[in-house]
Amino acid sequence: MDIHSEKILILDFGSQTTQLIARRIREQKVYSEIHPFNISLDKIRELKPSGIVLSGGPCSVYDTDAPHSDPGLFELGVPVLGICYGAQLMVQQLGGKVERAEKREFGKADLSVNYTEGLFAGLETGNFHHQVWMSHGDRIEQLPEGFSVTAVSAHSPYAAIRHTDNAFVGVQFHPEVAHTLIGNDVLRNFIFGICGCSPSWTMHSFIEANVQAIREKVGNGKVICALSGGVDSSVTAAIIHRAIGDQLTCIYVNNGLMRTNESESILRFFRQKTKLNVIDVDATEFFLGELAGVLDPEVKRKRIGLGFIKIFEEEAHKIGEVQYLAQGTLYPDVIESVSFRGEAPIKSHHNVGGLPDVMKLDLIEPLRELFKDEVRELGLELGLPEEAIYRQPFPGPGLGIRIMGEVTRERLEILRQADVIVLEEMRKAGWYRKVWQSFAVLLPIQTVGVMGDGRTYEHVIALRAVDSRDAMTADWSRLPYDLLGTISSRIINEVRGVNRVCYDISSKPPATIEWE
Repeated sequence: MDIHSEKILILDFGSQTTQLIARRIREQKVYSEIHPFNISLDKIRELKPSGIVLSGGPCSVYDTDAPHSDPGLFELGVPVLGICYGAQLMVQQLGGKVERAEKREFGKADLSVNYTEGLFAGLETGNFHHQVWMSHGDRIEQLPEGFSVTAVSAHSPYAAIRHTDNAFVGVQFHPEVAHTLIGNDVLRNFIFGICGCSPSWTMHSFIEANVQAIREKVGNGKVICALSGGVDSSVTAAIIHRAIGDQLTCIYVNNGLMRTNESESILRFFRQKTKLNVIDVDATEFFLGELAGVLDPEVKRKRIGLGFIKIFEEEAHKIGEVQYLAQGTLYPDVIESVSFRGEAPIKSHHNVGGLPDVMKLDLIEPLRELFKDEVRELGLELGLPEEAIYRQPFPGPGLGIRIMGEVTRERLEILRQADVIVLEEMRKAGWYRKVWQSFAVLLPIQTVGVMGDGRTYEHVIALRAVDSRDAMTADWSRLPYDLLGTISSRIINEVRGVNRVCYDISSKPPATIEWE
C-alpha cells in the first residue's frame, strides 16, 4: 500500500509559515512534505508530486542573492501554486515583472474575486470582500504571457493570478494563516480541484502501510526502542510492537535529568498497562559526568544524544544480535535540523543532530513524517490510553536544556522543585490540558531580594507556557494573573535558593519554545 502515491511538494523559500502550509494540506487528508527551494528537477521527478507549492519568503525576487528554484519545474506538467514570494518568483521566471511597491501590504486586507473557478471555486465575487492576510513589500506589475488576474486588493492589482492553459496559479496573500478566512477553501480548491488529489492520508492507512514496511525491513531481526515515556516514543513503541511483537525490546534510560519521580511513574505505567518488554538503565552518574563544566547548549545536546547512543549500543550487545534502534523523531525535528539554505539550523535536535556519523545500529523512525497532533491521533488509533497521549511534551535531553549554564546536582534539585509546583498548579487550575507546554527554567543569574528582614542574592526561575498545534509555531499562553501569582509565591516560599520568578511572553518565532 503506497500512502504517498499522491503528495503535494512544498518548496521552502524561507517563510516563517512554510510549515503551516504543510499542516493545512495534511488537514485535508493529503500528504505533503517540505523540501529546500533548490531541490533538483531529477529529485522532483523521482518524488512524482501531484502538485507543487512555492512558499513565501523574506527576500525580493530581484535581489542578487534571492533564492530561485529551477524554472524547469514549470515544464514538468505538474500544477504549481505560488504563495506571496512564490507567486512573484513564478511571474518573474515566466517573463513578467515584479517591483518594489509604493504602498506595502502587511496584515489584514480585503480581497475582491473576479473569477470563480480554480482557486476561488464556490466563493462570492463582485463587490463582496474576503478577508486575507498580506505580508509583502513588492508587488506584481506585469503578468507573463498567458496569465490573467483573478482577484485584486487595494494595493495589489494582481492579488491572485492564473495561467489560462497550464495549471499555474498564484496568490499574493497567505492562505495558510488563520487570518485568511478563505484560506482553507483556496488550498482545498488547489489540492482537489486543480491537482486532482483524493483524501487518502489517514492514520488508519498510515498504520497499515508502516506496519507492513517495518515487517519487511526488520524480518526476523531484533529492534530496541528508546523509550522516554513521552507521546513520541510511546507511539513509536506501539506501532513497532504491532508490527513485530516480541522482537522489540524497549529501553528506558534515566539520564539523571528527569523530573521528580518521573522515572518511577513511567516504568510503572509501561509495565502495568502495556505488553511492552521494558529494560531500565540508571545512567545518572554517566550523564552528569558528561555535562560537568559544559555551558554551550549545542554541546549539551550533542553530548546527551551521543550518550544515549552509547548506552543503547551497550544494551543491544547484552541482548545480542540487535540490528535496529527505533526512536520517536518527528517531522518538526527534521525540519528544524535542516536550514532551507543549508546554513545553520535552528537547533541540533537530540534525535537528528546528536547522532554519531558511525553508528552500529540502523535507525527505524516510523513517525519521521508526522507532526505532533498527527502522532497523538495515531496513538489513539493504536489503542494507547489518553494519559500517555496527552502528556505535555518533554524534551529528550530533559532538564539539561532547561538549566541555563552548567548542569549540577544542586541546580537540578532547584529546578525539579520548581517544576513540580508549576505542574501541580496548572493541573489544579484546569490549565494543564489547555496549553501545549508549561514548565520552569533555571536562569544562570542571581538577583538581589529581601526575605524577612534580610537581603538575599539568589537564583531566578522563568516560567514558560505556550499555545501551539504542532510546535512549529507557538504563542505565549495568557495564563490568569492569579495562577501566575500562586505559582510565583509557592516557588519563592518553597524552593530554597530562589527569590525571583519571571514569565516568558515570547512567541515562536522569533523565540523557540525551549530556552536551549
